[in-house]
Amino acid sequence: MIPFSILDLAPVAEGSSVSDSLAVSRRMVVAAEEHKYERFWLAEHHGMAGVASSATSVVLSHLGAATSKIRIGSGGVMLPNHSPLVIAEQFGTLAELYPGRIDLGLGRAPGTDMQTARALRRNMDASVDSYPDDVLELQRLLGGGDQGVMAVPGHNTHVPIWMLGSSLYSAQVAAEFGLPYSFASHFAPDQLIQALTVYRRNFKASEQLAKPHTMAGVMAVVAETDEEAKYLFTSAQQQFVNLRRSRNLPFARPVDSMDGIWSPSEKHMVEHMLQYAVVGSKESVAFQLESFVAMTKVDELIISMPIHDPEARLRSLRLMSEVRDSLR
Repeated sequence: MIPFSILDLAPVAEGSSVSDSLAVSRRMVVAAEEHKYERFWLAEHHGMAGVASSATSVVLSHLGAATSKIRIGSGGVMLPNHSPLVIAEQFGTLAELYPGRIDLGLGRAPGTDMQTARALRRNMDASVDSYPDDVLELQRLLGGGDQGVMAVPGHNTHVPIWMLGSSLYSAQVAAEFGLPYSFASHFAPDQLIQALTVYRRNFKASEQLAKPHTMAGVMAVVAETDEEAKYLFTSAQQQFVNLRRSRNLPFARPVDSMDGIWSPSEKHMVEHMLQYAVVGSKESVAFQLESFVAMTKVDELIISMPIHDPEARLRSLRLMSEVRDSLR
């Protein structure tokens, strides 16, 4: 079966603290290494009461110190929020601390609301418009050639860069630069197949990559029974309702029923956005994943597990590894 990886948002669960969240992420990466997941990535978000991974490179160092083999990285760093030099130094430092284990996934979205994005970026228009040039500058800073401005650490580390996205634009940039591409189908399903097609059709070989390489994000909750998994999944459903209502809250406890929590239009929106989520027992999830991989023909899957209870989240990680090992 294709490699499975984990995307962690370091969720700050209702009733817990940021410190608790970071401790759980450490337990998750140790378990992911034990169960032979390929990568463990963190996503950059800002100003969100339910996410603790805003200082992504700092948390990655926390995870790297707890492990020895699994690749760790960003899924992703929102490059327009930063100067390429700062990211080259941060991930160059990680590469020196944990050689051969660091991935640098890049995104173009703000990873937050517009007010916070302005506080991060200062110049909104210029930073977004310069995104392709910033990617090239970052490649140069991590490379080994002669340089004017030098990233130290960073120079000559050749940290692998991934392009992340949920649109055709990101697919086109990834193809043009010859970089691996990961599509965020776990929350943005609409252009999945079209984006993968655009990327594969337009791919140009590069020093980093000879042929197209794709990954897709999948949200997953695996439990002993379908009923338990559906119950646990209500935390994610509540999160998306809260986002639509602009309610900045910690990650919610599961509920017995979403009836009375979401309106009919909100239910339609959430079910549409999460249409590729795989939820259920091992047998149910295996069937869903086989269908998804057959449809997309991706080379890897990266899986987020939006589960409020840490023990249930760790159990889902273990059960998903058993699903992976059982698939053809």
